[in-house]
Amino acid sequence: MKIILAYLSGASNRDEPYISLVPTGLSQLHASLREAGYDSVLVNFSGWPVSQIERELLVIKPDMIGISQWTHNRHSSLDLAFSCRRLFPESFIIMGGGHATFCYDELLSEGSPVNCVVIGEGDLTLLELAERVLNRAGWFDICGLAFRRAGKVFVTSRRAPLADLDQLPMPARYLEHSIGLDMELQPEFIVTSRGCPSSCHFCSSPAFWGKKVRFRSAHSIVDEIMFVRDQFGLIYFSIRDDTFTADRRRAMEFCSTLIESRANILWNCQSRVTAIDEELLIMMKRSGCECIQLGVESGSPRILRQLNKNILPAQVERACAIIRKVGITLSIYLISGIPDETADDLCQTIDLLRRIHPDDGYVSPLAYYPGTRLFTDAVASGITDRNVFAGTHQNALYATTSPDHSFGRLLKELSNNRDNDSFRFKRQKELLGYCYTTNILAGEFYRQAGDSKSALREFKEITAREPDNSWGWFLLGELYSDMRNGSKAGECYSKVLGIIPRHGPSRAAVSK
Repeated sequence: MKIILAYLSGASNRDEPYISLVPTGLSQLHASLREAGYDSVLVNFSGWPVSQIERELLVIKPDMIGISQWTHNRHSSLDLAFSCRRLFPESFIIMGGGHATFCYDELLSEGSPVNCVVIGEGDLTLLELAERVLNRAGWFDICGLAFRRAGKVFVTSRRAPLADLDQLPMPARYLEHSIGLDMELQPEFIVTSRGCPSSCHFCSSPAFWGKKVRFRSAHSIVDEIMFVRDQFGLIYFSIRDDTFTADRRRAMEFCSTLIESRANILWNCQSRVTAIDEELLIMMKRSGCECIQLGVESGSPRILRQLNKNILPAQVERACAIIRKVGITLSIYLISGIPDETADDLCQTIDLLRRIHPDDGYVSPLAYYPGTRLFTDAVASGITDRNVFAGTHQNALYATTSPDHSFGRLLKELSNNRDNDSFRFKRQKELLGYCYTTNILAGEFYRQAGDSKSALREFKEITAREPDNSWGWFLLGELYSDMRNGSKAGECYSKVLGIIPRHGPSRAAVSK
């Protein structure tokens, strides 16, 4: 039986590299199917014209088709399902993902091309479904499904969450069985837990994964990082957990294991202001954490309560001060366009930004998404209809239709409040001693400022202290390239390839 797991980003997102990546959950499902012996192909159709998609489908001739649906690609994913049904009338078509989970009624309306929707966590559900379809056995009793039968939509019992995430196979091991994936970017993203300890009103994670957070072991994560580093040549990773540091003991163990393995990578993660401390951040930086992203959202206590953030501006300040002291890049998320946000609320947020000095940040207008408390309340109060997403082609349904004046002001403040104090690196070295992450951040700061001499000093210290650290050689090569010293740059890139033979940027540089 031929199975494809497909993703197609929304038309307006085709040029967004991250939105056009295959969701990590789909990669995980693909790995589970391959591990169980199924002939599964992971396909990213993002950016493909319809004619090319259909030609590829006719080559594959799938018997079973799984399509990942999220709010931003809800229409394109459904169009794909209709194409599959037209091309393969006897095929078994499944939808899953965040939007499908909470909007299965819409998907399963009269005339739908979809046989069933996988609700929430799909690993075991999909495996069981594949076995039943292969053996032409009944499947209506499988837990975790929604389907249409005899003119009605039925939902089976919710499947119990998978207790041990270490049982799941490594997605990167099976990426070779794929079409249309960016192999230099896709393996960078790693998920090490499911769920979130918070219950923010704008987030659907608790409703999708369940309220209890489950974690992969530290050794499992490091094994995946080392595999990706060696097989794909990646030395930068992004951990996409809702709150990576929710289990402090595990986070500390991960850092120490990463250090012991001599991985010498850089990585980033997301956390909460209440889930970090100085000792943990020092360990994170020593293991290569160069950036941490915090959900700040607002500087107004009133707005924070309204969003159910369960944090206070004072806690934000303390957390950001520690991050800056240790010397990890501080990135924050902010929300604009909140319906009853006042000028005073906005001023409080701007004042907070001027106190915490983030290095980077993102501003997103408040939007309704299925599965969130925000959307549920809006439907209950009559602000919007529960089926509103089917009737609009907007990527998201924003909480306010009036002009979002706060968006531009917040973006401007983010760009104006970055710290250009080069003396901070001296203070960080006094606190941590030698740490290659500090040298990298300092060297890149000097490089961007045009101070090649100081940048050389930082990168050369890495190569002198840690000759097996590919980052030192790679950044030194980049700097020599900037300085038009091709001979020395080539030597540095060759050093990188002696450590990480499949490192893409170095291979490209030496082949010029």
